[in-house]
Amino acid sequence: MDNQLLYIMLVVYLGITVLLGYLGYRHTKSAKDYMIAGGNVHPVLMALAYGSTFISTSAIVGFGGAAGVYGMSLLWLTAFNIFVGIFVAFVFFGVRTRQIAYELQVKTFPEFLGARFDSPFIRKFSAGVISLTMPLYAAAVMIGGARYMEEALNMSYTSALTIFALIVLAYVFFGGLRGVIYTDAMQGVIMFAGMAALVILTYSALGGVTPAHSKLEALKQLVPAGLAAKGHLGWTAMPAFGSEIWWFVISTLILGVGIGVLAQPQLAVRFMTVASSQDIYKGLSIGSIFILFMTGVAFTVGALSNVYFMEHGGTLALAATAVGGVAPNVDKIIPLFITQAMPEWLKYLFLFTLLSAAMSTLSGQFHIISTSISYDLNPKQGRSDKRTLLLARLGTLFGFVLTIALALKLPFGVIAVATALFFGLCTSAFLPMYTAALYWPKITPAGAISSMVIASVIYLCLVLFVHEKEATIFGVCFNLFGVNTLAIAPWTYIDPLVITLPISAFVLVAVSLLTQPVSQAVTEGR
Repeated sequence: MDNQLLYIMLVVYLGITVLLGYLGYRHTKSAKDYMIAGGNVHPVLMALAYGSTFISTSAIVGFGGAAGVYGMSLLWLTAFNIFVGIFVAFVFFGVRTRQIAYELQVKTFPEFLGARFDSPFIRKFSAGVISLTMPLYAAAVMIGGARYMEEALNMSYTSALTIFALIVLAYVFFGGLRGVIYTDAMQGVIMFAGMAALVILTYSALGGVTPAHSKLEALKQLVPAGLAAKGHLGWTAMPAFGSEIWWFVISTLILGVGIGVLAQPQLAVRFMTVASSQDIYKGLSIGSIFILFMTGVAFTVGALSNVYFMEHGGTLALAATAVGGVAPNVDKIIPLFITQAMPEWLKYLFLFTLLSAAMSTLSGQFHIISTSISYDLNPKQGRSDKRTLLLARLGTLFGFVLTIALALKLPFGVIAVATALFFGLCTSAFLPMYTAALYWPKITPAGAISSMVIASVIYLCLVLFVHEKEATIFGVCFNLFGVNTLAIAPWTYIDPLVITLPISAFVLVAVSLLTQPVSQAVTEGR
């Protein structure tokens, strides 16, 4: 790469980022400014910030790499992301969230839940879950960006990770949510341009749309025996119904992330940043187009990378990452494809695309971690804005340190798994309660607490002792019992979400019907 040009582009990019962060800092005068950007953000900025926070390197690198292994079946996740993550989220969740948050005068997702049920326990428990588990998702995002920098700039993974993290920390620490939204919007534009260029050049390199897909279809004869035995039927087909890969793609990747977006704290808070419900409706089209380009391109290019690697190296995408005795790493498929198949200028552009994707998501994650620790877990009420801002910035440092530690510790190929794990936990613990908070007046604090706590405990037990992918990564089951999982197939590969979400909803309804409803003023939230 032309390092001089790269450094010039990097200086310009960081200069704009610092400027926007500074503007956020200048306009951050109160806790309301830090936590919900003052509540008067333009709808276009909100939609771009929502989309760029939603889509990260875990989607582009992690899930794009997964598409390189499992094929275009992941495009169903794109459909879910647009319908559930944008349309349902904006129309059915966003409008009501903003309305009730305004009436209750709340600034964070845990505070929203706690105030809605008049329960300090709900607020503190949800804030604890977020602050302790979101670093896992943040680590997955950080790994995705660092892996591309490692490949594209020929630098060590540790150095790339450190540089990446420090850049994000700087502008979240000072700018609060105003700084985050300003930079998210700028980064969203870069991401869109980068992905549009990537899909055009990918099809051009493979001979056009129809030839590229025909070549990918022909590769089904080369599916590795191990994958074929688990249900892989080729990169243009769904896995065999009910097979191990089918369950992983459907229950973990598509359902876990596709539905899980509704209960993401860092996304729910975006709806609190606009001045009216009409502003949320105005962001629908922008958000939908953005998600289509981000996930649709990543999953399509990931699958098509098999054609390129087969034509230029005689191997499939995953095998191409195993060079020089290094173990195959699904997280390196997209970085390797970009650095080998794309022209020099796109390598630069895609570097900033991934940098933008990671920074926009990480900034939202660190912001939520900081507010959960400093604002929702802190028992002192009536704090001054100055004290709240100080504690929020200390909370950012906590999230940063924990995220870095996880990013250095987690094994290869963990991005998609870690992302789906966090989404699944949030869905199980928060989604039934959050949905009922918006639409079901008969829900009680006892029902909400029971649903949240029971779902969280069961989900974590399944992750640590039953679902083999995560249980193997964390090793708790092996250290205690000498085996990776205590279950047998198919429970070892059916995602915990499939079990815990129905349990969470059932407990919510059953306990609420058996206990006294909350007061009329609180249930209506109007």
